[in-house]
Amino acid sequence: METTKKKILIVDDDIDVITAMKAILNKAGYEVITAMNKKEGLENLRAKKPDLAILDVMMTTHFEGFELAQEILKSPEFKNMPTLIQSSIDILVTSKSTVQEMAREYRKDPNFKDLQVLLVKNITDGTAGIDYMDEKGNSHWFNVNGFIKKPVDAKKILDEIEKHIK
Repeated sequence: METTKKKILIVDDDIDVITAMKAILNKAGYEVITAMNKKEGLENLRAKKPDLAILDVMMTTHFEGFELAQEILKSPEFKNMPTLIQSSIDILVTSKSTVQEMAREYRKDPNFKDLQVLLVKNITDGTAGIDYMDEKGNSHWFNVNGFIKKPVDAKKILDEIEKHIK
């Protein structure tokens, strides 16, 4: 009996990152679907129905990956699909009751309040989220399943994916 491979969507405008990620994930037995931007990512989501998405942040615009993540969360069809954000931005860790509460505290801290993007992960329960300021200075919050650090590290990527894909 043949088991169907789990499908992973990678949305990134860097062909080198896509090539490296695809090699790692194919070798681990995943089917990889790729897209270079939000529009292609949405098309592939609808057409290929991946089991997990890995999104770069900066593509055509500074926050394109975040915008795509929010569209996934708002979609009844995909809101339960695990979404990982791939970024070189440092991840802030907390053990606060909610990662959003932690992000709000960081926003008040003079050392962090001017940061455009806060990636926050709870080290106790693994919950994660993003707080970012748009061009107009408005703060946006949304949850994600986790983060993958750039540059690409095969073991860390596979460990993170296996936490979210059954």
